[in-house]
Amino acid sequence: MSSQDIPEENLPAEQGHAHGAVGVADEVNPFADPGLPPHEPRIQDIDERAARRSERAVALMFTVSMLATIGFIVAYLVIPNDKSIFVFPIGHISAMNFALGLTLGVALFCIGAGAVHWARTLMSDVEVADERHPIAASPELRAKVHADFADGAKESAIGRRKLIRNTMFGALALVPLSGVMLLGGLGPAPGTKLRHTLWAKGKRLVNMNTNLPLRPEDVAVGSLTFAKPDGLEETSEDFQNEIAKAALMIVRLQPGNIKDKRELDWSHEGVVAFSKICTHVGCPISLYEQQTHHVLCPCHQSTFDLSDGARVIFGPAGHALPQLRIGVDSEGYLQALGDFEEPVGPAFWERG
Repeated sequence: MSSQDIPEENLPAEQGHAHGAVGVADEVNPFADPGLPPHEPRIQDIDERAARRSERAVALMFTVSMLATIGFIVAYLVIPNDKSIFVFPIGHISAMNFALGLTLGVALFCIGAGAVHWARTLMSDVEVADERHPIAASPELRAKVHADFADGAKESAIGRRKLIRNTMFGALALVPLSGVMLLGGLGPAPGTKLRHTLWAKGKRLVNMNTNLPLRPEDVAVGSLTFAKPDGLEETSEDFQNEIAKAALMIVRLQPGNIKDKRELDWSHEGVVAFSKICTHVGCPISLYEQQTHHVLCPCHQSTFDLSDGARVIFGPAGHALPQLRIGVDSEGYLQALGDFEEPVGPAFWERG
């Protein structure tokens, strides 16, 4: 429907806003001011039914935002944080992260889309030309600003369009609850989980590459082997959390080259096992220098001497790598004789 189809008495009255004076090009001012085009009323300005349709559309978007926020809260409370789902074409991702991202994105998008649709269809679209003025506002200008604000509030119809107003307030009131719910991610406290790993007495050492149990003869002098606890599979949902604490470096030294007495006592025929997790910020250590028995963290170059209790000889790491006490079982396979004596990885607030 165009303005030509509406009786003249239904057309909106002129707002009285200036559209700027049209300039004339001359020698002094070769670039004339073309002014602003005459204002054309929108369908919502001349048809209350169209205005109400726009009002309902805006209210629907605000309502969807509220429902999405409620969905965010429900997803945070109901979905286990270790559950994964397959989403094409992304692949396997965390179900909770996917649900939280989707619902929060919908909630924020609908608030923004509703506000834009409200402004474009129901608020005044008359362009106003105003002269530039000094930065310091005069009393007259302040009075004009207040008057313009009052006019803007009136033109937005926020007082008359109660459905939009109430649903907007509802959406804006519920969205901050998403941030409040995220505070729950700060807890619960880890308790003693950081002090313990999957290593326990009798747990076999399994080669990370071959996925087979290790024997002492499988570890050559001067070689570096990575191991994990028997039973920990890469397909396990908690694999990443557990391997981050339980990953091992296995090195075989000549017993006479081991300087630290406890390291020698906790080894088996020169085979020693140390945590692979750097004690600086938790990077995996993988660089081994055979002649010096030093291992280097590739992140910040912390260097540890595996022949002397894995003590720090260079870099920002604060303490030595924890050692795992090992032996062999009745079948000749390397096994742990207990868990680490101290927490692995970076120091944390509970370290005594």
